[in-house]
Amino acid sequence: MMRQQQQMQQKLAKMQQEMESAQKNVEESSFTASVGGGAVQATVSGKKQLTALTIQPDAVDPADVEMLQDLVISAVNEALRQAEEAMESAMGALTGGLNIPGLF
Repeated sequence: MMRQQQQMQQKLAKMQQEMESAQKNVEESSFTASVGGGAVQATVSGKKQLTALTIQPDAVDPADVEMLQDLVISAVNEALRQAEEAMESAMGALTGGLNIPGLF
């Protein structure tokens, strides 16, 4: 009984290390989304922080600032979605798809 408990603790510790490593790998990655035919490009880190934003000069129309705002929002949200998806995928691969609240 005690041996089984030790083995289980070792497996859990190994899984925790693997999860921390996978999380760190995703956090150190960057995710880029381009919208409007390349008019706006946003890059976020795996920590979900905007790290770069590129706006092509021809996307800047003073008469239609709202469209540019929408493009920026779309690009940032898509890059954030990619980062979230990468984290979920990395964690899901280790947990076998278990949804453990508070895990990440």
